[in-house]
Amino acid sequence: MKRISILALAMNRGGAEKVIITMLPYLTLDYKVTLVLFYNEIHFDIPKEVNIELITTKKNLNFFQKILFFPLSIFKYYNFLKREKIEVSISFLTRPNFVNSIMKLFNRKIRIIISERCYPSIAYKSHRLRWYLYKGLIPFLYNRADILFSNSVHINKDLQHNFNITIPMVVIYNPIEIPLLDNGFEKKTDEFKIVNVGSFTLVKNQKLIIDAINPLNFKTRLTLIGDGPKKNELLNYVETHRLNDIIDFTGKINNVNEYLFKNDCFVLSSNTEGFPNALLEAMAAGLPVISTNCISGPLELLNDNFEVEIKIGEFFIAKYGILINVNDERALTKALIYLKENPEELKKLSICSRERSKDFVTEVFIKKFERILRDD
Repeated sequence: MKRISILALAMNRGGAEKVIITMLPYLTLDYKVTLVLFYNEIHFDIPKEVNIELITTKKNLNFFQKILFFPLSIFKYYNFLKREKIEVSISFLTRPNFVNSIMKLFNRKIRIIISERCYPSIAYKSHRLRWYLYKGLIPFLYNRADILFSNSVHINKDLQHNFNITIPMVVIYNPIEIPLLDNGFEKKTDEFKIVNVGSFTLVKNQKLIIDAINPLNFKTRLTLIGDGPKKNELLNYVETHRLNDIIDFTGKINNVNEYLFKNDCFVLSSNTEGFPNALLEAMAAGLPVISTNCISGPLELLNDNFEVEIKIGEFFIAKYGILINVNDERALTKALIYLKENPEELKKLSICSRERSKDFVTEVFIKKFERILRDD
């Protein structure tokens, strides 16, 4: 049985971690799998067949501590690969990808597979030093791997054109488990119920939804699911605008689908994405969706990646949902009014969401992933 390892920062409830936890039960059928984590943070039930290896038990390292920790992680991971005679090493996210790519310097025979999960030209500009550091490290290290897979065509194009990545690259969209629905989509109450799921950060831009529902003249309720550094700022903003009665903050929850089923529409308000898991999960739950046409992901999910031109202040009815420009409050308000006033369109988009989500079932992901494992 071939020995493979999966290298990740931790097993928190992020998009990359959800992909890993979905993969594991399938991989253990044919491979001996070890999950190697930088930090001891595990928020999922790991299959008993999977071995777990920790590089450190420390948490919340600052930027400079992460730099100092880097050589230690290389040393520990190299020793692990050698001891366990790993044949294929897979990594998710940038720092694990760096460590994984370096392993090729020590062992030319090991197959190195790396996965980029965000749009680099945007994601790494939040810190100037990190931007210049990664601008050099990404091409220098990533090009040592055997193959890279991401979850967006736009991510691969960015890596190729702006980071000079020359190794083979493929796109494998995130997998989804489609929940069972009892009666399909039905309007829940006289209230128009809107939901968003995501971390409360600047790029997720939940403030856009809050501003868009403020001028609505029909009964509305917004549920914001998640947590993050911008939570207090959002709470204060809601209170200042006297919207407490119509906006709910749930915090982090495990039963996301139960909340999705209770709503009429999902809104993705992000300024940028890698691949929006939350959007796909809402579609799988049969929710009509409105999304910003941000880089990257929504255009691929909602319009088969066919480019569209959207006028400022207007919305576009795509093949599987509605698209608006990034940070366009007026367009979002109009789109919400349109769905409220057109219940047949709401039902039609619900059906479209559900059908589109079937293109991303786990079996499709595993079949494509096994091809790069086998070096087809």
